[in-house]
Amino acid sequence: MEPSPELYYQAYVSRDPRFDGVFYIGVTSTGIYCRPVCPARTPKASNCRFYGSAEAAEKDSFRPCLRCRPELAPGSAPVDDARRIAQLLMQRIGNGLIDSGAGLEVIAGQFELSSRQIRRIVQKELGVSPIELIQTRRLLLAKQLLAETALPVTEIAFASGFASLRRFNDAFQTRYGMAPSRLRKEAAEGGVIAAAYDTSVLQISYRPPYDWKGILNFLAKRTVKSVEWVTEESYARTVRLGQRTGWIRLTHAPGKNALMMEFTHSLTPVLPALMSRVRHLFDLNARPDVISAHLQKDSFLKDAVLRNPGLRVPGAFDGFELAARAILGQQVTVKAATTLACRLMEAYGDPIETPFAELSRLSPLPEKLAKLGVGEIARYGIVSARAKSVIALAQVCASAVLTLEPGVHPEKAVAQLDALPGIGPWTAHYIAMRALRWPDGFPKEDIAIRNNLGGVSAKEADAMSQAWRPWRSYAVLHIWNGL
Repeated sequence: MEPSPELYYQAYVSRDPRFDGVFYIGVTSTGIYCRPVCPARTPKASNCRFYGSAEAAEKDSFRPCLRCRPELAPGSAPVDDARRIAQLLMQRIGNGLIDSGAGLEVIAGQFELSSRQIRRIVQKELGVSPIELIQTRRLLLAKQLLAETALPVTEIAFASGFASLRRFNDAFQTRYGMAPSRLRKEAAEGGVIAAAYDTSVLQISYRPPYDWKGILNFLAKRTVKSVEWVTEESYARTVRLGQRTGWIRLTHAPGKNALMMEFTHSLTPVLPALMSRVRHLFDLNARPDVISAHLQKDSFLKDAVLRNPGLRVPGAFDGFELAARAILGQQVTVKAATTLACRLMEAYGDPIETPFAELSRLSPLPEKLAKLGVGEIARYGIVSARAKSVIALAQVCASAVLTLEPGVHPEKAVAQLDALPGIGPWTAHYIAMRALRWPDGFPKEDIAIRNNLGGVSAKEADAMSQAWRPWRSYAVLHIWNGL
């Protein structure tokens, strides 16, 4: 049931961070829209209009608040096909992959729908058309870059997806009633722009609580040396997106409910895709309030959920990289799988120069591994069956027969993975949980899950998991952590 304006207003007055990103408030007396956590003075209820997305608020001519900055609101995790389609479209737009109706046709084909049906779904879910969504996403990213970095305005225009500086200036002036240079000047006076060296820092928000230590610990145990570097306080890795290469480093800013992403300026042209991948890797779009409330209804999980309500399911920065490592991890320990993955990356990852001795390789592309023979991979201590599986995976990914990214239909992708040689249901579901960001993945064959559930069979584990749907991936992490 859709909440009433009275309930929205009560949530707004409470400034409860759990509602951040769930809805937005347009204030008719000022023409500005805000997040529910905005520190500004609370307006009268009669002056408030409530929207499910920033795009819907801007469609009604509201401007984003300069204090709470709606572009920093965390996203929301998909829970059904309609939401998944809308989220996939948003991701493709964020990655700069959709600028025309052709992109809609591709997504429509994935879900066996028409582009007209896709447009109706987006309009219903987000309150705007795909074109309006594209424009708002570009402007909000530009606004964040103007406020948080010292990047030249021209670079910001192109990084945000505008074809020219003139179009960017016109769109910004029309939407926000000010020139980009004015916003940059106000941000500079506030002292919020980072130093203009070889890197900049951007804030990427999440909904609290957030188990930063837990996700760092998970990634640390699976670090691929030379490509990734995890310390007690940070995560860093090399990056290749299209023709662009560089590195990123993430730290935690708990006071802001955000991660701070330092990135090399070489990655500025692919910032939307970069930020999207970081959000997926660290599961920043999750709704911990919704997930925890559901899982703790089950007496078996209740205590574990109450102990760690901020648990996240670590994702993947690169779907193929994660999937290849998952294959190497079949029937061996996490430590052994990591050792094999490091050997593979060291042998076939392209070199890259960074300021850190720990980061010196780029993860190899599937096109490179697809051309190898079984013996070439097996010589690094990888059994022939695993080598054959890695090559088969690389071939279907290189040819785009299989897409390993969030938003694709998980059940279909799991079936495609399961059909590859040497990949079984456990590996397919593990890849779906992390690379596809499927919140309902459940590798029921996992021996640790079955042991922690009392030594049950795979069939019995699957039966027990039905009560945890559609958040079984989060239940898996709670079980792995030990009930």
